Amino acid sequence: MTKSLSRKLDTIRDGAYRPKDFIIADAKDGDMAFGAASPGKGPDGRMKPLKAYRDDMVRVTQTGLVDIMLMSLSSAEALSQSGTFHDSPVTPAVRLNDTSDIWHVRGGSYPKRMMKNFRSARLDRVKPVAPLGLYSVTFYNDLEQDHATLTEYAQFRDEASAAGIDHFLEVFNPQIPVEANGDFASYNNDMIARCLAGVSRHDRPVFLKAAYNGPAATEEIAGFDPENLIFGILGGGAGTTRDCLELIRQAEKYGARVALFGRKIYYSEDSVIMIRAMRRVIEEQITSDEAVRAFHGDLANAGITPFRSLDDDLALTEPLLKANV
Repeated sequence: MTKSLSRKLDTIRDGAYRPKDFIIADAKDGDMAFGAASPGKGPDGRMKPLKAYRDDMVRVTQTGLVDIMLMSLSSAEALSQSGTFHDSPVTPAVRLNDTSDIWHVRGGSYPKRMMKNFRSARLDRVKPVAPLGLYSVTFYNDLEQDHATLTEYAQFRDEASAAGIDHFLEVFNPQIPVEANGDFASYNNDMIARCLAGVSRHDRPVFLKAAYNGPAATEEIAGFDPENLIFGILGGGAGTTRDCLELIRQAEKYGARVALFGRKIYYSEDSVIMIRAMRRVIEEQITSDEAVRAFHGDLANAGITPFRSLDDDLALTEPLLKANV
Protein backbone atom coordinates (compact mmCIF):
# COMPACT_ATOMS: atom_id res chain seq x y z
CA MET A 1 0.00 0.00 0.00
CA THR A 2 1.22 3.50 -0.82
CA LYS A 3 2.12 5.36 2.35
CA SER A 4 0.22 8.59 2.89
CA LEU A 5 3.43 10.35 3.97
CA SER A 6 5.09 9.90 0.59
CA ARG A 7 2.06 11.17 -1.28
CA LYS A 8 1.63 14.20 0.98
CA LEU A 9 5.30 15.17 0.88
CA ASP A 10 5.22 15.13 -2.93
CA THR A 11 2.11 17.31 -2.96
CA ILE A 12 3.59 19.81 -0.52
CA ARG A 13 6.88 20.02 -2.43
CA ASP A 14 4.95 20.63 -5.66
CA GLY A 15 3.29 23.68 -4.07
CA ALA A 16 -0.17 22.08 -4.23
CA TYR A 17 -0.77 21.80 -0.47
CA ARG A 18 -4.34 21.66 0.79
CA PRO A 19 -5.43 21.12 4.43
CA LYS A 20 -6.11 17.43 3.81
CA ASP A 21 -2.39 17.09 3.00
CA PHE A 22 -1.35 18.10 6.53
CA ILE A 23 0.91 15.43 8.04
CA ILE A 24 0.30 14.16 11.57
CA ALA A 25 2.86 12.03 13.38
CA ASP A 26 2.09 10.28 16.65
CA ALA A 27 5.21 10.34 18.85
CA LYS A 28 5.12 7.12 20.83
CA ASP A 29 8.86 7.07 21.56
CA GLY A 30 8.39 8.14 25.15
CA ASP A 31 10.17 5.10 26.55
CA MET A 32 13.40 6.70 25.28
CA ALA A 33 12.65 9.80 27.35
CA PHE A 34 10.52 8.87 30.35
CA GLY A 35 11.49 5.25 30.78
CA ALA A 36 9.09 3.08 32.76
CA ALA A 37 6.81 6.07 33.40
CA SER A 38 5.92 6.42 29.71
CA PRO A 39 2.72 4.31 29.68
CA GLY A 40 1.26 6.42 32.51
CA LYS A 41 -0.64 5.35 35.59
CA GLY A 42 -3.52 2.92 35.61
CA PRO A 43 -6.67 3.13 37.77
CA ASP A 44 -4.76 1.50 40.64
CA GLY A 45 -2.20 4.30 40.68
CA ARG A 46 0.60 2.06 39.44
CA MET A 47 2.49 2.52 36.19
CA LYS A 48 0.99 0.60 33.32
CA PRO A 49 3.16 -1.95 31.50
CA LEU A 50 4.81 -1.16 28.18
CA LYS A 51 2.19 -3.32 26.47
CA ALA A 52 -0.47 -0.67 27.20
CA TYR A 53 1.65 1.93 25.40
CA ARG A 54 2.20 -0.37 22.43
CA ASP A 55 -1.46 -1.35 22.29
CA ASP A 56 -2.25 2.35 21.79
CA MET A 57 0.26 2.50 18.94
CA VAL A 58 -1.50 -0.39 17.24
CA ARG A 59 -4.94 1.12 17.78
CA VAL A 60 -3.93 4.50 16.35
CA THR A 61 -2.16 2.92 13.39
CA GLN A 62 -5.20 0.83 12.52
CA THR A 63 -7.34 3.97 12.13
CA GLY A 64 -5.06 5.43 9.45
CA LEU A 65 -5.59 8.89 10.97
CA VAL A 66 -1.86 9.52 11.33
CA ASP A 67 0.81 9.43 8.67
CA ILE A 68 3.76 8.47 10.88
CA MET A 69 4.08 6.37 14.01
CA LEU A 70 7.33 7.32 15.77
CA MET A 71 8.65 4.66 18.16
CA SER A 72 11.71 3.37 19.93
CA LEU A 73 13.51 0.67 17.96
CA SER A 74 12.34 -2.00 20.41
CA SER A 75 8.70 -1.00 19.88
CA ALA A 76 9.15 -0.83 16.12
CA GLU A 77 10.53 -4.37 16.13
CA ALA A 78 7.59 -5.61 18.20
CA LEU A 79 4.97 -3.97 15.98
CA SER A 80 6.74 -5.02 12.80
CA GLN A 81 6.80 -8.62 13.97
CA SER A 82 3.06 -8.50 14.67
CA GLY A 83 2.36 -7.13 11.18
CA THR A 84 0.93 -3.81 12.37
CA PHE A 85 2.23 -1.84 9.38
CA HIS A 86 1.49 -4.47 6.75
CA ASP A 87 -1.04 -3.05 4.28
CA SER A 88 -1.19 0.16 6.33
CA PRO A 89 -0.87 3.72 4.97
CA VAL A 90 1.07 4.67 8.12
CA THR A 91 4.86 4.94 7.94
CA PRO A 92 6.77 3.45 10.89
CA ALA A 93 9.63 5.62 12.16
CA VAL A 94 12.28 5.19 14.85
CA ARG A 95 14.02 7.71 17.10
CA LEU A 96 17.63 7.49 15.93
CA ASN A 97 19.31 9.48 18.69
CA ASP A 98 18.28 10.06 22.28
CA THR A 99 20.09 13.15 23.47
CA SER A 100 20.39 13.83 27.19
CA ASP A 101 17.89 16.71 27.11
CA ILE A 102 15.10 14.16 26.59
CA TRP A 103 16.18 12.04 29.57
CA HIS A 104 13.14 13.01 31.65
CA VAL A 105 13.42 10.16 34.12
CA ARG A 106 11.89 10.43 37.57
CA GLY A 107 14.36 12.07 39.93
CA GLY A 108 16.71 12.98 37.07
CA SER A 109 18.16 16.43 36.39
CA TYR A 110 19.69 15.93 32.95
CA PRO A 111 17.60 18.53 31.03
CA LYS A 112 18.97 21.25 33.33
CA ARG A 113 22.33 20.97 31.56
CA MET A 114 23.41 21.38 27.95
CA MET A 115 22.52 18.23 26.05
CA LYS A 116 25.00 15.54 25.21
CA ASN A 117 24.37 13.53 22.08
CA PHE A 118 23.77 9.80 22.40
CA ARG A 119 22.57 7.13 20.00
CA SER A 120 21.02 3.90 21.24
CA ALA A 121 19.62 2.65 17.94
CA ARG A 122 21.90 0.92 15.43
CA LEU A 123 20.99 1.86 11.87
CA ASP A 124 21.49 -1.68 10.58
CA ARG A 125 18.85 -2.82 13.09
CA VAL A 126 16.49 0.02 12.15
CA LYS A 127 16.56 -0.65 8.41
CA PRO A 128 14.54 -3.93 8.49
CA VAL A 129 11.66 -2.41 10.47
CA ALA A 130 11.45 1.28 9.49
CA PRO A 131 12.49 3.34 6.45
CA LEU A 132 12.47 6.61 8.39
CA GLY A 133 13.95 7.97 11.60
CA LEU A 134 14.15 11.05 13.77
CA TYR A 135 17.41 12.82 14.62
CA SER A 136 17.34 15.66 17.13
CA VAL A 137 19.60 18.63 17.84
CA THR A 138 19.55 21.58 20.22
CA PHE A 139 21.45 24.84 19.63
CA TYR A 140 22.80 26.89 22.55
CA ASN A 141 24.80 29.72 20.91
CA ASP A 142 27.86 28.06 22.40
CA LEU A 143 30.68 27.49 19.92
CA GLU A 144 32.13 24.26 21.31
CA GLN A 145 28.74 22.72 22.07
CA ASP A 146 27.17 23.60 18.72
CA HIS A 147 30.28 22.58 16.78
CA ALA A 148 30.17 19.15 18.41
CA THR A 149 26.44 18.86 17.71
CA LEU A 150 26.84 19.66 14.01
CA THR A 151 29.89 17.40 13.64
CA GLU A 152 27.91 14.48 15.08
CA TYR A 153 24.95 15.30 12.84
CA ALA A 154 27.21 15.28 9.77
CA GLN A 155 28.58 11.87 10.78
CA PHE A 156 25.05 10.59 11.27
CA ARG A 157 23.93 11.80 7.83
CA ASP A 158 26.79 9.89 6.19
CA GLU A 159 25.81 6.71 8.03
CA ALA A 160 22.09 7.14 7.34
CA SER A 161 22.70 7.71 3.62
CA ALA A 162 24.93 4.64 3.44
CA ALA A 163 22.26 2.59 5.26
CA GLY A 164 19.45 3.85 3.02
CA ILE A 165 17.45 5.37 5.87
CA ASP A 166 15.66 8.70 5.49
CA HIS A 167 15.41 11.01 8.48
CA PHE A 168 13.59 14.06 9.68
CA LEU A 169 15.29 16.66 11.84
CA GLU A 170 13.99 17.76 15.22
CA VAL A 171 15.28 21.06 16.65
CA PHE A 172 14.48 21.55 20.31
CA ASN A 173 14.35 24.84 22.14
CA PRO A 174 16.97 24.71 24.92
CA GLN A 175 15.63 23.99 28.39
CA ILE A 176 18.24 26.29 29.93
CA PRO A 177 18.70 30.05 29.35
CA VAL A 178 20.52 30.92 26.11
CA GLU A 179 22.07 34.28 25.29
CA ALA A 180 20.84 35.31 21.83
CA ASN A 181 20.53 39.10 22.16
CA GLY A 182 16.91 38.72 23.22
CA ASP A 183 15.84 37.17 19.91
CA PHE A 184 16.12 33.41 20.29
CA ALA A 185 13.54 32.63 17.59
CA SER A 186 15.55 34.43 14.90
CA TYR A 187 18.79 32.84 16.13
CA ASN A 188 17.20 29.39 15.98
CA ASN A 189 15.78 29.96 12.49
CA ASP A 190 19.18 31.09 11.23
CA MET A 191 20.88 28.06 12.75
CA ILE A 192 18.37 25.72 11.12
CA ALA A 193 18.82 27.28 7.67
CA ARG A 194 22.59 27.57 8.09
CA CYS A 195 23.15 23.98 9.18
CA LEU A 196 21.28 22.58 6.16
CA ALA A 197 22.52 24.98 3.47
CA GLY A 198 25.55 22.85 2.65
CA VAL A 199 23.72 19.54 2.72
CA SER A 200 22.97 17.77 -0.57
CA ARG A 201 19.39 16.88 -1.44
CA HIS A 202 20.52 13.26 -1.18
CA ASP A 203 21.22 13.66 2.54
CA ARG A 204 18.77 16.34 3.66
CA PRO A 205 15.98 15.62 6.15
CA VAL A 206 12.62 14.92 4.52
CA PHE A 207 11.12 17.54 6.82
CA LEU A 208 11.92 19.58 9.89
CA LYS A 209 10.12 19.83 13.21
CA ALA A 210 10.75 22.42 15.87
CA ALA A 211 9.00 24.23 18.69
CA TYR A 212 6.34 26.80 17.87
CA ASN A 213 8.04 30.15 18.54
CA GLY A 214 5.15 32.33 17.42
CA PRO A 215 3.58 33.46 14.13
CA ALA A 216 6.47 35.55 12.79
CA ALA A 217 9.16 32.96 13.47
CA THR A 218 7.01 30.14 12.09
CA GLU A 219 6.09 32.06 8.94
CA GLU A 220 9.75 32.95 8.37
CA ILE A 221 11.21 29.44 8.57
CA ALA A 222 8.21 27.79 6.87
CA GLY A 223 8.48 30.21 3.94
CA PHE A 224 12.27 30.17 3.66
CA ASP A 225 12.59 27.21 1.25
CA PRO A 226 9.27 25.34 1.30
CA GLU A 227 10.11 22.97 -1.57
CA ASN A 228 13.21 21.67 0.21
CA LEU A 229 12.58 22.43 3.88
CA ILE A 230 9.07 21.44 4.95
CA PHE A 231 8.43 22.83 8.42
CA GLY A 232 6.56 21.06 11.19
CA ILE A 233 5.93 21.61 14.90
CA LEU A 234 6.51 19.51 17.96
CA GLY A 235 3.92 19.30 20.70
CA GLY A 236 5.59 19.61 24.09
CA GLY A 237 3.63 18.99 27.29
CA ALA A 238 0.06 17.74 27.50
CA GLY A 239 -1.80 20.94 28.51
CA THR A 240 -5.52 21.37 27.95
CA THR A 241 -7.37 20.17 24.87
CA ARG A 242 -7.63 23.80 23.77
CA ASP A 243 -3.85 24.16 24.05
CA CYS A 244 -3.35 21.21 21.72
CA LEU A 245 -5.90 22.28 19.13
CA GLU A 246 -4.97 25.95 19.15
CA LEU A 247 -1.30 25.07 18.71
CA ILE A 248 -1.95 23.02 15.61
CA ARG A 249 -4.36 25.66 14.25
CA GLN A 250 -1.90 28.53 14.64
CA ALA A 251 1.06 26.54 13.34
CA GLU A 252 -0.76 25.45 10.18
CA LYS A 253 -2.05 28.97 9.61
CA TYR A 254 1.51 30.32 9.59
CA GLY A 255 2.98 27.63 7.35
CA ALA A 256 3.60 24.43 9.29
CA ARG A 257 2.68 21.34 7.28
CA VAL A 258 3.53 18.69 9.88
CA ALA A 259 2.69 18.15 13.55
CA LEU A 260 4.44 15.58 15.71
CA PHE A 261 2.61 15.33 19.02
CA GLY A 262 3.23 12.79 21.74
CA ARG A 263 1.96 13.67 25.19
CA LYS A 264 -0.80 15.85 23.75
CA ILE A 265 -2.20 12.70 22.12
CA TYR A 266 -1.40 9.87 24.51
CA TYR A 267 -2.22 11.71 27.74
CA SER A 268 -5.59 12.86 26.45
CA GLU A 269 -8.74 10.94 27.33
CA ASP A 270 -8.51 8.96 24.09
CA SER A 271 -5.75 9.07 21.48
CA VAL A 272 -7.99 8.38 18.48
CA ILE A 273 -10.61 10.95 19.47
CA MET A 274 -7.88 13.55 20.00
CA ILE A 275 -6.32 12.90 16.59
CA ARG A 276 -9.76 13.20 14.99
CA ALA A 277 -10.10 16.59 16.71
CA MET A 278 -6.74 17.66 15.31
CA ARG A 279 -7.81 16.61 11.82
CA ARG A 280 -11.08 18.49 12.26
CA VAL A 281 -9.28 21.75 13.10
CA ILE A 282 -7.01 21.51 10.06
CA GLU A 283 -9.28 19.98 7.44
CA GLU A 284 -12.55 21.68 8.37
CA GLN A 285 -10.83 24.97 9.35
CA ILE A 286 -12.89 25.36 12.52
CA THR A 287 -11.74 27.25 15.59
CA SER A 288 -10.05 25.53 18.50
CA ASP A 289 -13.01 26.57 20.68
CA GLU A 290 -15.43 24.77 18.38
CA ALA A 291 -13.14 21.76 18.16
CA VAL A 292 -12.92 21.41 21.95
CA ARG A 293 -16.71 21.40 22.18
CA ALA A 294 -16.89 18.74 19.47
CA PHE A 295 -14.18 16.75 21.27
CA HIS A 296 -16.28 16.68 24.45
CA GLY A 297 -19.25 15.58 22.37
CA ASP A 298 -17.21 12.72 20.93
CA LEU A 299 -16.12 11.68 24.42
CA ALA A 300 -19.73 11.63 25.59
CA ASN A 301 -20.77 9.52 22.60
CA ALA A 302 -17.99 7.07 23.43
CA GLY A 303 -19.00 6.92 27.11
CA ILE A 304 -15.68 8.44 28.22
CA THR A 305 -15.59 10.83 31.19
CA PRO A 306 -13.51 13.94 30.39
CA PHE A 307 -10.57 14.84 32.60
CA ARG A 308 -11.77 18.45 32.92
CA SER A 309 -15.02 20.33 32.73
CA LEU A 310 -15.75 21.89 29.36
CA ASP A 311 -15.02 25.37 30.72
CA ASP A 312 -11.65 24.27 32.10
CA ASP A 313 -10.77 22.45 28.88
CA LEU A 314 -11.56 25.57 26.84
CA ALA A 315 -8.83 27.46 28.70
CA LEU A 316 -5.60 28.40 26.95
CA THR A 317 -2.74 27.98 29.40
CA GLU A 318 0.24 28.63 27.12
CA PRO A 319 1.07 32.37 26.97
CA LEU A 320 2.36 32.30 23.40
CA LEU A 321 -0.89 30.81 22.16
CA LYS A 322 -3.03 33.23 24.19
CA ALA A 323 -1.17 36.19 22.74
CA ASN A 324 -2.03 35.19 19.18
CA VAL A 325 -5.65 34.01 19.29
